[in-house]
Amino acid sequence: MPPSSRRKPQRAAYLARIKDQAVSTRPRKAKARRSTAVLTHIDPKGAARMVDVGAKSVTDRRAVARGLLRVSPATRALVRDGATPKGDVLAAARLAGIMAAKRTSELIPLTHPLPLTHAAVELTIGQDGITIEATVSTSAQTGVEMEALTAVSVAGLTLYDMLKSVERGARLTDIRLVEKTGGKSGTYRAP
Repeated sequence: MPPSSRRKPQRAAYLARIKDQAVSTRPRKAKARRSTAVLTHIDPKGAARMVDVGAKSVTDRRAVARGLLRVSPATRALVRDGATPKGDVLAAARLAGIMAAKRTSELIPLTHPLPLTHAAVELTIGQDGITIEATVSTSAQTGVEMEALTAVSVAGLTLYDMLKSVERGARLTDIRLVEKTGGKSGTYRAP
């Protein structure tokens, strides 16, 4: 059986589950059961959609994301001393990350354009490389997790671009959300 034929029954079952959840008025049982998470960016027909946040309350929201550009001790020393061929790579990466946070809705499909009230990118030279941390805030109907993650990603890519002549083997790793506050789901802190 070709792979596309095998996926059709799975897709039909998934779509049926989404449709049932979207129109279900059954009360939920109090006992613990296996989670049946629904992808909010997929409509009952399986098409991509932007989530309607119009009915949500405007609340203060904040997200912090981190990542790491792994580089050698020699490259870290060049960055620390400001002796890289392209100049102050940390300043360029910081600015690129902030600019990326502001333009996330243009880069990531189906994200909402948000009025950011704060965006900061901190870069720290450590034992394994350069740690990148972005903090983004807004008062809006949806969160800023994607803005923080985008800031870290673009700051890291900028660092790589500016350091590739020194170390092509640098690796951008461990990009993750470490904290978010605000909104209906409340506070999240990574373990």
